[in-house]
Amino acid sequence: MQDGKHVILCIDDDPDILETLQLILDAHGYKVVQAACAEDGLKVFKSEKPDLVIVDLMMEEIDSGTNFVKDVKLLGTDDVPIYMFSSMGDSLAMATSYTDLGLAGVLQKPVQPKMLVQLIESKLKS
Repeated sequence: MQDGKHVILCIDDDPDILETLQLILDAHGYKVVQAACAEDGLKVFKSEKPDLVIVDLMMEEIDSGTNFVKDVKLLGTDDVPIYMFSSMGDSLAMATSYTDLGLAGVLQKPVQPKMLVQLIESKLKS
């Protein structure tokens, strides 16, 4: 939390997705920090210490999102919920257990603002 606001890290290589998330989350009082790739996302994660992360499954490499999650878990930070964002959302959830990947859940693209905000609010309740 920074300046009384929960910090949400959004990682996606699509600038339109990042802009959409920024608009939705700003409007609901969250501080949003962004990265356009998993490598930058890890740097931002270390420096900003977010309260929650939304990371795209497929960015510069097919499995860069899952690699980001593995790298974060190696840091010993199991208390930060991480949601995988994917156009394959439901298929991914059926194909593998998201908890086995170290995720709090899988979100489907395109984003549904109301559902996203409700999910984040329920996860970050103090």
